[in-house]
Amino acid sequence: MVKGLIIAAPASGSGKTTLTLGLLRLLAGRGLAVGSAKVGPDYIDPAFHAAASGRACYNLDSWAMRALTLGALAAQAGAGADLLVCEGVMGLFDGAFVPAGQADGSTADLAAMTGWPVALVVDGRGMTGSAAAVLAGFANLRPDVRIRGVIFNRVVGDKHKAAIRAACSIACPDIRLLGFLPPSSGLETPSRHLGLVQAAERADLQAFLDGAAALVERHLDVDGLVALAEPSRLAGGAGTAMVPPLGARIAVARDTAFAFAYPALLEGWREAGAELSFFSPLADQGPDGSADAVYLPGGYPELHAGLLAGNAGFLGGLRHAAARGAVLYGECGGYMVLGRGMEDAQGGRHPMAGLLGLETSFAKRKLHLGYRRATLAADGALGRSGEAFRGHEFHYASILAEEGAPLFAVSDAPGAPLGRAGLAEGRVCGSFVHLIDAAAP
Repeated sequence: MVKGLIIAAPASGSGKTTLTLGLLRLLAGRGLAVGSAKVGPDYIDPAFHAAASGRACYNLDSWAMRALTLGALAAQAGAGADLLVCEGVMGLFDGAFVPAGQADGSTADLAAMTGWPVALVVDGRGMTGSAAAVLAGFANLRPDVRIRGVIFNRVVGDKHKAAIRAACSIACPDIRLLGFLPPSSGLETPSRHLGLVQAAERADLQAFLDGAAALVERHLDVDGLVALAEPSRLAGGAGTAMVPPLGARIAVARDTAFAFAYPALLEGWREAGAELSFFSPLADQGPDGSADAVYLPGGYPELHAGLLAGNAGFLGGLRHAAARGAVLYGECGGYMVLGRGMEDAQGGRHPMAGLLGLETSFAKRKLHLGYRRATLAADGALGRSGEAFRGHEFHYASILAEEGAPLFAVSDAPGAPLGRAGLAEGRVCGSFVHLIDAAAP
């Protein structure tokens, strides 16, 4: 079984993404087959991983996924690879607020479940001896999470390095100090909403990845970092489809406005026997006329609302598919497009497909964020009434109107009910919840 390791940090913004991308790019450039994974419900980082490594990146989520799914995806991520690198989410111990003993989706939970060692990326700016206290505190909080290496980021000068090195050698002599990274403002990852600007939107993507690889090679003990890796304790084997296929022939929207589809979800549909085709709404393409189902994943349609509203081929194709009885399912941005209209950030309204009684606005921004358990309110394209999924919601859109039968009844990670979510009208349905996996019984 392939060996793996986790790149984690005490907090977001510590530099773990840049380091992970640089490591993936560097090792791939050396001729290694490097698998990658990302902890949690993230769409944007995995696309950067794939660009850096040349292989698909898989999400691993201890709250949203069944153990069967986790084991299967960890094995899939490492299949045929020489090494598997998993990037953490937020801070190492940050996860959902759930009762003690339940999986919370944190990087620490995944480290404990897999047994993969952790290399911690610590922002050393403004610290010397205190950096060792941070490291010691993280290393000793959970015995089942093994921090085996540390990288200090944003360290300036030999005196700064020497002070941190001396303090860590006393406080944490068994943790390998793998190097110091200098401030690198040219390698920052710009943000939009809750994540990075998409990989496909960066004209300088290859130069950025090469720069990150050069930074890692110049300043880190790469061989020592790779040597930390160990095999996973998770049982591998075949998983089941995370979400049942929507049909036998599924047309999937795919471009920079509709990019938030998990590779494992699409692969699961293929493995279940479905045929997939792809179309670009931004290029005014409609779904394949032979498709019996259409999947509109999330993304950033609000940035292209005017263009989409004028794309008669795309919107007409959706209406035609609905008229001939195809299943249409939209998540988040895809759900908004199935509605009557979308208000952009400047308050201008743009008509959409008009297949659901939904009006949304980005002029009235409100953050919606968190894990969701979504239970089907009635029989439909996604399954039988009462069947449940686990997923995630993250968007700034506000709902101005949501008229019709609900698709789901939803609760948050601790189990508190949040009411209804989404709409279902015949074989057209959707919600703001990004489904990740079927809920365990």
